[in-house]
Amino acid sequence: MRITVRIWRQDGPDAEGALVAYPVDDVSPDMSFLEMLDILNEQLILRGEDPVAFDHDCREGICGACSTVINGRPHGPEQTTTCQLHMRSFSDGDVIDVEPWRSRAFPVIKDLVVNRSALDRIIGAGGYITAPTGTAPDAHATPVPKPDADLAFENATCIGCGACVAACPNGSAMLFTSAKVAHLNALPQGAPERESRVLNMVAAMDAEGFGGCTNSGECVSSCPKGIPFQSIADLNREFLRAVRRK
Repeated sequence: MRITVRIWRQDGPDAEGALVAYPVDDVSPDMSFLEMLDILNEQLILRGEDPVAFDHDCREGICGACSTVINGRPHGPEQTTTCQLHMRSFSDGDVIDVEPWRSRAFPVIKDLVVNRSALDRIIGAGGYITAPTGTAPDAHATPVPKPDADLAFENATCIGCGACVAACPNGSAMLFTSAKVAHLNALPQGAPERESRVLNMVAAMDAEGFGGCTNSGECVSSCPKGIPFQSIADLNREFLRAVRRK
């Protein structure tokens, strides 16, 4: 295929940015989207031009680093990560717009790379449990009902990519925060910090400048791991419970 990618180029957080069009030839439908960007960068380097800066790590849909908005949708037209998106999702002659996450809490570092450390600070505010030192307890030492284990696992699949923030019209991090809270609050090991966890993580989320949730549901439709909308309702319930017990 021969496609044209219009990529957001920005030298730094304080620089002006713009979409720049690049033709890319000999694109195989079996390439991942990031492999297509690799080919583009090779061409740019051979021409003596600055390659496109984009974030990636595992390229296996696990790390959540590949944060790009493709044709207005986080991670692209398929509900997966950018690294797992293949060029077969596009057609010969397509013009594809590629932009970074758009959120006040995610300042652009360069081109498609944004600073997502705000999510790390939310986790640091309460994403942990009280655990005694020493050897690990036996796996069956603390029985966990299967519905609770399933709920915790479902929310633990969140990879912290930030697609929910990029998709939300308000730039809210409620789906991310609710997944991290639900993961630990559903388990007995997370009970000692149950109230402080939700209060501190919500406070950290607000302090980072994320917008408020208005239940538009765009976060869920763009989440590559399928974190359920119910998690946000659970977070609101946990927050009210913690406020009453404070």
